[in-house]
Amino acid sequence: MKKAVGWILLILLIFYVGTNPGPAADIARGLGDGIAEAFNNIGVFLRNLAS
Repeated sequence: MKKAVGWILLILLIFYVGTNPGPAADIARGLGDGIAEAFNNIGVFLRNLAS
């Protein structure tokens, strides 16, 4: 059951990206920016911790 739900979600994601590439790109950019900011903040924390 979980495998079927996973495949359905993957197919819907591919369909969404194929039919709406602009908003999908914005979502991907936002996720990438969030991940980059998180790693940047971890670096700042560790740098301040070492000082």
